[in-house]
Amino acid sequence: MSLTTTSVLREQRVSGRITEMRLDQIGMSFSGISVLRDVNVNFTGGEIHTLMGENGAGKSTLVKIISGVQCPTSGSMYIDGKPVSFASPREAEKLGIVIMHQELSLIPDMTVAENVMLGHEPLKFGLKIDRVKLRETAKAALARFGFTLDVDTRVRDLRVGEQQLVEIARALLMDARVLIMDEPTSALSQNETDILMEVVRDLAFQGVAVIYISHRMDEVFEISDRVTVLRDGNQIGSKLVSDTTPADLVHMMVGRPVDIQPVVRQTVPTQVPLMRVKGLTVRAAGREVLSDVSFTLHKGEVLGVGGLLGAGRTELVETLFGARGGAYEGIIEIDGEIVRPTTPKDGVAHGLALITEDRKGNGLILSDSIADNIALPLMPLKSRFGLMSNKLRMDQSLSTIEQLRIAANGPDHIVGKLSGGNQQKVVLGKWLATNPRILLLDEPTRGIDIGAKDEIYDLVGKLADQGLSVIFTSSELSEFVAVCDRVIVLSEGHMAGELMGEDITNKAVKDLAMQVHTSTDRTWKN
Repeated sequence: MSLTTTSVLREQRVSGRITEMRLDQIGMSFSGISVLRDVNVNFTGGEIHTLMGENGAGKSTLVKIISGVQCPTSGSMYIDGKPVSFASPREAEKLGIVIMHQELSLIPDMTVAENVMLGHEPLKFGLKIDRVKLRETAKAALARFGFTLDVDTRVRDLRVGEQQLVEIARALLMDARVLIMDEPTSALSQNETDILMEVVRDLAFQGVAVIYISHRMDEVFEISDRVTVLRDGNQIGSKLVSDTTPADLVHMMVGRPVDIQPVVRQTVPTQVPLMRVKGLTVRAAGREVLSDVSFTLHKGEVLGVGGLLGAGRTELVETLFGARGGAYEGIIEIDGEIVRPTTPKDGVAHGLALITEDRKGNGLILSDSIADNIALPLMPLKSRFGLMSNKLRMDQSLSTIEQLRIAANGPDHIVGKLSGGNQQKVVLGKWLATNPRILLLDEPTRGIDIGAKDEIYDLVGKLADQGLSVIFTSSELSEFVAVCDRVIVLSEGHMAGELMGEDITNKAVKDLAMQVHTSTDRTWKN
C-alpha cells in the first residue's frame, strides 16, 4: 500500500533523525515492593523493538517511566548519550517521546477532530483555535489509515476500534523521536492492523525508535527487529527476532513451554437448533449497520462471527442481548419461540449473557470487589426485596474464583488491581453465574496475554462441551481456527459467507471479510 501524506502531516513527522535511548539498571518499587528490577535495554532509531511479557510482567511500568508518567526508584536513562529524567509526560514529549496508551485517553464529549488535535490545536492569530485547520489536519491524519471517519462525530458515539484509530492518529501527529505503542491493534480488525503495520514501518524507516507492545505473536514476527521479554519485573532477555521462535518467546514469558493448539472438543456439537435469526436488520445513526442477516446457532456449538472493523459484529451480539433497544427488524427465535429483546433484562430472561469488548468500560466496576461484581447480574434473579444474602454472595464468588482459576486474594480483592486476563475471567464468571444458555463473547481476549488467552479458549471449549451455545466475535483471525466449530463472516453489515471445520482458515475468513457489497445489485465483489 502506498503511504502518501499531506504536506501538513509531512512537516510534523520525523525525517532521518537517528536516536538511541538507553536504559541502565532501571528499577521501580512501590511501598517497598519491587515491581521492576535492573532493566538494561537500548531502543535505537530506525528499529522496531517489541516488549513482551504476561500481564503484570512490568511492561506498563517500564513505559510509564520512559514516557515521564513515573520516576524510577533506581537506574538512569540516556538519549544520544546524555542523561535525562522527566518530572511529567509533558517534559518527555518535549524531547520527542510519545506514548499511545492501551487504555484510551480520549475525551468522550469532544469530537474526533478535537481529540486528534488535543493539546496541539492550531491557533488563528495566536488567540483562538483555527477550527478549519484543526478539522483538515485531523482528517488528513485519519486518511493515513484509509479510514473515512467523520471528524465531527463525538468520540462517545464511536465503537471501541474506531476510538483506537483516533488514539493512533493523535499519537502519530506528534513530533516523535521515540514512539511507544501499547497494544495498538487490540481493537482493530485484520485489515486495519495491516494498514497500521505499514505506517509503523514507515516511521521506523524515517528514523523513529518504535517501542511496540503486543500479545499477538504473529505481529511480533511480522514487524519487529528486536524483542525484549519481561517476567515478574525481571528482564529475561533481549533477542533479534530473526534469532528466535514463537515457542522460545512464550517459554521466556511464562517460564515453561506453552503449546497453543486448537481446542480439542470432548463432544461433537449437535445439529439441534437453539437460536434462529432471520432477516435481522439494524439501524443506527440513520444507516443500516446490519442488513438482512440470517443464521442458526446450534446447542453446544461455538459459532464465530468475523468481519472488518465496522462490519457489524458488535451490533449483532448487542442486538441479540437487547442492548441496542428495539431499533431492529427481523425475527429472533430461541427454542422455536419468537422473542424480541429490547433491554439487557430481556436478554437475561431469555438465557443470554453478553461479555462486551470493553470490559473496563462496560463489563466491570473496577473500584469494587470480585464478589460485588459477580453479584451484580444475580441481583434480579436471586435477591429478596433487592437484597442478596452475604453468604450467597461470598459462596458464588468463591465458586467462580475456583472454577475459573482467578489469581486473587479472595472475593474481596478489588477488580481494578487484577491483571487483564483475570479481569476478563471475572466478567465471564459473573455472567456464567446466571446459568445462561447462550453466551455472547465480543472480543473476549482483547488485551490479555498469551497464557490467559489459552485459558479462555479452553474454558470456551469446556462450556460448549457442557451444552452451552457460544457466539464468539474476534479481530484475531487465528482465534476462529483455535476455538470455533463454524464461522459466519460479515462485510459492511451483510452476510458474506459461512465456513466450517477445516475450511476455517485465516485466509478464508479474511477473503470473505474483504468482499465489497454493492447495494444496487446485491452482488459481491472481491
